[in-house]
Amino acid sequence: MLLSVDVGNTQTVLGLFDGSRIANRWRVATDARRSADELSVLLDGLLAKHDAPLDVSGIALCSTVPAVLHEMREMLRRYYADVPAVVVEPGTRTGVPLLYDNPREIGADRIVNALAVHTLYGGPAVVVDFGTSTNFDVVSAKGEFLGGALAPGVEISMDALAARGARLFKVELARPRNVIGKSTVEALQSGILYGFAGQVDGIVRRIVAELGGSATVVATGGLAPLVLEASETIQQHEPDLTLIGLRLVFERNWPPG
Repeated sequence: MLLSVDVGNTQTVLGLFDGSRIANRWRVATDARRSADELSVLLDGLLAKHDAPLDVSGIALCSTVPAVLHEMREMLRRYYADVPAVVVEPGTRTGVPLLYDNPREIGADRIVNALAVHTLYGGPAVVVDFGTSTNFDVVSAKGEFLGGALAPGVEISMDALAARGARLFKVELARPRNVIGKSTVEALQSGILYGFAGQVDGIVRRIVAELGGSATVVATGGLAPLVLEASETIQQHEPDLTLIGLRLVFERNWPPG
């Protein structure tokens, strides 16, 4: 079985693949203070929860957090030295041409998502990744990464609003009864939900117009379900897009040669 690990700024998502099928998945908080030893204990504990007999035959990893990536590498070296591992970084074969001024600036997760969306849906396509930031990644009909847009994420914006507003506070990220809120909680929920849906739709429409008027729009990321029903432009929801992309990268790089 292949273990895919996507380390984000806020959460780490892990998926266990049996061939092309995800047999199990986990989501844990990303903590840059965890050592390689702690990460090994965490991983072993999650894998022990798997229902069937477990044989991890490969590991695919990407990270947007340099400190965690360093400890992940150490964990692989010390505890999984006999398991083939692919870490997505500059120089890793992904098959995605990067039409970007400085390709080293692109987060590994964005490249992995580009590969996955083109494999699953073809192109042109737009990936809207709802994480710590909201990433809009654009893929051409040929599978090229064209660039995109980056915006503050839902939780970051909500935290900033609560911190800067004297009488405002954090609320549950949930759909309000109406757009016109009848309480501060509902008003905040309405502004967050419909405000972000409007932002997504506005940016996506501009991107699609630049692409010539047609593209498949795919949402992913932990906060995607919050915005899906309110968005007018999102066509597909693939919560495991990054994990699938990591599997595809592993298959391109192992065995080496």
